[in-house]
Amino acid sequence: MEALNEFFEKYLQISRMPSIRVTDVLEVLILAFLLYRILRWIKETKAWVPVRGIVVLAFFILLAELMEMHTITWLVGQLAQVGLIGLVIIFQPELRRSLEELGRRGIIPILGSDTKNRRSGDRFTEKTAGELVKACFEMGKVKTGALIVIEQDTPLKEYERTGIRVDGLVTSQLLLNIFEKNTPLHDGAVIVRGNRITAATCYLPLSDNQDISKELGTRHRAGLGISEATDSVTLIVSEETGAVSLTQRGSLLRNITSEELKAELLKLKEEEKENRGLGHKLLKGLQRNEGKADE
Repeated sequence: MEALNEFFEKYLQISRMPSIRVTDVLEVLILAFLLYRILRWIKETKAWVPVRGIVVLAFFILLAELMEMHTITWLVGQLAQVGLIGLVIIFQPELRRSLEELGRRGIIPILGSDTKNRRSGDRFTEKTAGELVKACFEMGKVKTGALIVIEQDTPLKEYERTGIRVDGLVTSQLLLNIFEKNTPLHDGAVIVRGNRITAATCYLPLSDNQDISKELGTRHRAGLGISEATDSVTLIVSEETGAVSLTQRGSLLRNITSEELKAELLKLKEEEKENRGLGHKLLKGLQRNEGKADE
């Protein structure tokens, strides 16, 4: 009987709930908010690409630790401090811009920024695709150079900051006016998000690909550069020949026709619908499994 009493006393002592203070709950909420904002910041900048590489590297380090590869883990431990300094150097521009934005906007506007980002992330309509095609080939007829970047999943806000804010509905007339020679906005790239032109005269990174034809100029190198750095689609109108080209995922499709260009743009919309459909199917599947588990 005494042994049974001792057992229950030990069990009750172990299962006793720890005291939770209001400050503990507040601390958890603050940490959750900070983690959420950091993930949002990573997602909205170029940092997302190297972060994915860091995650893959961390996986192999964990694998080496589990398999007791002592030499690799020792090297990782020695390089850890240098790696942290390196990360700060790599992400220094993004960190600085984020701190400046936080100082300008404060905390409250940041809390309500997600809805706006979701609205602005909608893809373009078929009408917008037609306006883009019409503008490109109208400019091609008179050999007016143009560079139009269409945002996909990777945000292009960093590149927007290098240009002048426009925020106008995509129309062929507006694009023709922007790229008209000897006008203030004709130099640089235009960025399109959804059905709106967000900025003009934007600077883009140039591609370092040595296999690019020597007859292609800075405009084509910039179009390839942005397609290598992000998942965006870029439309290029040559000022020398009037030919229209398209870049995506680091590849260049030159001298395309208006029908081919419209087909490529509509293909982007179909891919988006398929991705959304897959997401809905997965969500329904999870809900169905949860319902069965409840039963």
